Amino acid sequence: MRTSWIDNLTSRLGSDIGIDLGTATSHVYMRGRGIVLSEPSVVAINAHTRAVYAVGNEAAAMVGRTPAHIIAIRPLVDGVISDFEITEAMLRSFLENTRDNRLPYQIRPRLVIGVPYGVTEVERRAVEEAAISAGARQVFLIEEPMAAAIGANLPIQDAGGVMVVDIGGGTTEVAVISLGGIITSRSLRIAGDELTNDIITFAREQHNLVLGERTAEKIKMTIGSASPLAQPLQTAMRGRDLVSGLPKEVLVGDEAIRTAMKKSIAAILEAIRLTLEETPPELLADLMDRGITLCGGGALLRGLDHLIQTSSRVPVHIAHDPLTCVARGTGAVLEHLDELKGVLLPARGN
Repeated sequence: MRTSWIDNLTSRLGSDIGIDLGTATSHVYMRGRGIVLSEPSVVAINAHTRAVYAVGNEAAAMVGRTPAHIIAIRPLVDGVISDFEITEAMLRSFLENTRDNRLPYQIRPRLVIGVPYGVTEVERRAVEEAAISAGARQVFLIEEPMAAAIGANLPIQDAGGVMVVDIGGGTTEVAVISLGGIITSRSLRIAGDELTNDIITFAREQHNLVLGERTAEKIKMTIGSASPLAQPLQTAMRGRDLVSGLPKEVLVGDEAIRTAMKKSIAAILEAIRLTLEETPPELLADLMDRGITLCGGGALLRGLDHLIQTSSRVPVHIAHDPLTCVARGTGAVLEHLDELKGVLLPARGN
């Protein structure tokens, strides 16, 4: 592949960008600088004019607190674009916030973006076109389990197999990788957001309490667990009483929250089991030595690694800084584009 002077310039200045375009949180990696931005994938817009009011942290702070004409939108659902224009606006904001002022303004960056495993041609096209419209010069796509494995420093090019479970906000990606390719994989649209919704449903059905999404997310992070804890935890659930309509507070323990999330966690365990069933025996022998690597925000759920290990009978490790594995994987591809070009999805000529 012939490298243009623009590619040489942007590579030398570190202006190429890798993006983990997550359902809940987006992470941006700049070549040579590492992770430079981590913000919620939320955009606040004017409902009447569709004008963008705020993006990222500022927009997320407005959720549930805005006047009627300002609405906060998450433009990605289950890891894919649900609102093209809002996604484009969010990407444009990310590119503006990370722009290298040493480059002439007309020189646009190259992007490597992580997408869920098995995305359709239409979904791929939506991501590429949104990125080009937002200001990218060229867009490369990489499947998230592959990016997560690279970001976790797993030896993906070896003949021996590695297994990664990336539990994000909208999707759980399970993959076995060998010789730079995905041998078998599953993409499950049950992940962190579904666990949060489980807590909201539990509060409504068991306590007649209406919880906000941010409150439920905080409860999950504070006392959520997948396995029984040595030291029980408790926290207060605060919301609106369905009967009286007045504020209400209920004390809840980790066991109740664990029960609320049990069905979704079981679905993740089943996806891992089915992926292992489809893995060739020789690679299973490798996995018994190398284990399963957990990535994504869901990897931080207390006791999940122990539960997966017990269920699968395969050792489980949590990646270093699991939240940013996909973003760091896109960055590693940027740093070694010629060597790792084979892990990218086929280009559509953008």
